[in-house]
Amino acid sequence: MHALDRLLRPKTIAVFGGLQAAEVIKQSQKMGFSGEIWPVHPKHDEVLGLKAYRSVADLPGSPDAAFVGVNRFLTLDIVRQLRERGAGVAVCYASGFLEAGADDADGARLQDELIAAAGDMPIIGPNCYGLINYCDGALLWPDQHGGRRLAAGERGVAIITQSSNIAINMTMQTRGLPIAHVMTAGNQAQTGLPDMAIALLEDERVTALGLHIEAFQSAAKFEVLAKRARELNKPIVAMKVGRSAQARAATVSHTASLAGSDAASDAFLQRLGIARVNSIASFLETLKLLHVHGPLDGDTLCSMSCSGGEASVMADSAEGRSIHFPPLTPEHRAKVKSTLGPLVAVANPLDYHTFIWNNEPALTETFTAMVSGGFALSCLVLDFPRKDRCSDVDWWSTVRGLESALKTNRAKGAIVASLPENIPEEYMAGLMAQGIAPLCGITEAFDAAEAAAFIGKAWKMPPAVPVAAPEIRGAEERAPDEAQAKAILANHGLPVPPGRRCQTVDAAVAAAQDLTFPVALKALGVAHKSELNAVRLNLRDADAVRAAATDLIGIGSGLYVERMVTDAVAELIVGIVDDPQFGPLMTLGTGGVLVELLQDSVTLLLPSSRAEIEAALRSLRMFPLLDGYRGKPKADLDAAIDAILGIAGFAVKNAGRIVELDINPLLVCRSGQGAWIADALLITRGELHE
Repeated sequence: MHALDRLLRPKTIAVFGGLQAAEVIKQSQKMGFSGEIWPVHPKHDEVLGLKAYRSVADLPGSPDAAFVGVNRFLTLDIVRQLRERGAGVAVCYASGFLEAGADDADGARLQDELIAAAGDMPIIGPNCYGLINYCDGALLWPDQHGGRRLAAGERGVAIITQSSNIAINMTMQTRGLPIAHVMTAGNQAQTGLPDMAIALLEDERVTALGLHIEAFQSAAKFEVLAKRARELNKPIVAMKVGRSAQARAATVSHTASLAGSDAASDAFLQRLGIARVNSIASFLETLKLLHVHGPLDGDTLCSMSCSGGEASVMADSAEGRSIHFPPLTPEHRAKVKSTLGPLVAVANPLDYHTFIWNNEPALTETFTAMVSGGFALSCLVLDFPRKDRCSDVDWWSTVRGLESALKTNRAKGAIVASLPENIPEEYMAGLMAQGIAPLCGITEAFDAAEAAAFIGKAWKMPPAVPVAAPEIRGAEERAPDEAQAKAILANHGLPVPPGRRCQTVDAAVAAAQDLTFPVALKALGVAHKSELNAVRLNLRDADAVRAAATDLIGIGSGLYVERMVTDAVAELIVGIVDDPQFGPLMTLGTGGVLVELLQDSVTLLLPSSRAEIEAALRSLRMFPLLDGYRGKPKADLDAAIDAILGIAGFAVKNAGRIVELDINPLLVCRSGQGAWIADALLITRGELHE
């Protein structure tokens, strides 16, 4: 039994407070809650026709759930009394706790005291509205809402948000999305969002889960949540806010400018198999598609419409996405063609023209032939006319044709309205009962399909291993120079070209002769060397080294002579930053001096597998350079992956000890010639593992 079960299936509710408490009673009565509601008020004998009790001690029993709508100081006493009485769960409405920030000296202390007062009794909040339970009509919710109670045996989605106002707005949707529960997380002082999410997933009346996330409190708990979602076959979609926040404050490394908190969030959600969307509309449409069909089995779509304009819009909307419209095979094309007249050009997306409009047998035949291609989702573009000015009688033959085609082919399908308002809400439940997802808006429909396809693909892969938990943080930071950094990397078996630290021009010349020409010469202790011309490459004799060393000897803390890497095909950046939530975060991308300008990078959490690293490299725009672009030599891809795996392993071993590691470039040579760390910047906390 989950700790929050009594909240999700309450038979008794205690309500504390004034106006907000009265609203909780009113909303539960309006929704037809069949259990008992016990108002608690020190002065009133009755609240909204219900007997009122003076205190927790006077209650006729231990309530399954309680709404505590009093000030923050009184909240502590009531929560303590509820815990001592054996109550199930308390929703804490009051604000003025940790969220009040530094301006309120009492806030953090009161939140700690609230946690202590609750003990092992779960609390939701503080600083939240609570829960709307549309399954049982139990609303621990002090405001109006726009949802409806589910019918007996009906299932719906669950939504958790850290914003009570966004929760209210979502309940006002007219998109036909059946909602089982809406919960607000508030401060998550004791019960975190993942704990709430697991409780909702365990409810058999819930089909899918939507999360509106402001911050990840615990990576480990989200990993448990994702694992349980797979086990229950209940997909999760998230809307993670914070995408507009700039990457972490620029330090001395390129990696820090590429890898920010949003990149980490993206990587984490992908790792968990949780789809991410970026708008409330797409969030709701994705939940609707997942409610009707669950994850999609692939990334292929077909589209049918009676307009070439609609077909073109559908085709254009798929550009740049992971889902696509595959061309029809000759056999499939001929099958569809046989159902249409000679003037119809058959393609995917299909414009079937108006020749067969309102001819149900012909529509059924065409749709059945088209859907037979085994697509992950078959879409029919159909906007219903305004009912106040027009008739939609002729539209239903098209709907029935699609329904028949889907059933014949055992396929997943959707009706897509080009404008969100062009599917009346009263039609939604009937369409979903027929196995058709009614999707409002073309962009939102593609977002939903892409999210459902992502989950389907992710669930076919083995679950990712947990992220590398940091071992230490807070030790004094150190910044070894390049010579020291490369010595550390070489000591861990990473591919570093032979090099030597020098303090004089003569020593640099001697080192170059020992290392063999050509060599590279660098000034040590200088950040962004290219901007100061502090790197000299391809020095082929002693005179060239002497001249370069004479120029650089006074710039930094010494000189570094290194054997020059030749036959490089491409430059990569491989960077590590210590993310406060997820530990070591690895960025791979196009390296060199234009790294920030090109912004061709991908972010991975660690540990990552060889397959994941190769897939990340292949996703880069520069990958064709590694693959022999326009007849150029192919790069040593295996060596590049080996080097990146080694860097990742080094970072995992020293999780929490590496603040930043910026390798730019990792030079990838032609096949069989390896990959080499040409430049490295390292910032550590304390000593690294040997």
